[in-house]
Amino acid sequence: MKNIYIIHGWDGSPEEPMLQWLKSNLEKAGHQVTVPAMPDPGTPTIASWVGKLQETIKPNTETILVGHSVGCQAVLRYLETLSDEVKIAGVVLIAPWMELDQQTITEEGEAVIAIAKPWMETPINFTKMKSHIGKTVAIFSDNDPYVPLNQKDLFARELNAEVVVENNKGHFSVGDGITELPAALEAVEKL
Repeated sequence: MKNIYIIHGWDGSPEEPMLQWLKSNLEKAGHQVTVPAMPDPGTPTIASWVGKLQETIKPNTETILVGHSVGCQAVLRYLETLSDEVKIAGVVLIAPWMELDQQTITEEGEAVIAIAKPWMETPINFTKMKSHIGKTVAIFSDNDPYVPLNQKDLFARELNAEVVVENNKGHFSVGDGITELPAALEAVEKL
């Protein structure tokens, strides 16, 4: 039995249909699944989100972390805080958001930029992070308005991630009509 933690994204919730579908299917397979409500999802901060994960996750070799959007960054930044000897089975990153593209910056305005800036500008130690992870899978959509497809190269290079590219799934959100994601279920089951 794996201990699986699913971390929602910016403006997200544990009740999102895709996350609940994933939780339900993983529990049916006999896994322990936790989907925490992240603090202030409309204005996520690195300190509060990583702090929540430090309170919630009990990492060991049977642990799998699943993140969506900025939840992926929270997962990665949490991994940086672990002591050297801690190892987990793996991570599954769905639409791993690392930066805003120019169109999003123009459309969303100053308030969104102010929230996003620390997430984009605070360096991540991929080497330290990678030392804790057994395997990484990164899932992208070829029409994600927030995560450019070229980001897949970063995850392949820095985390040796297996990259999955889905067609026409947007940002894997309810607004994109995504209520289930078999690629994520398959990725977790293979870890």
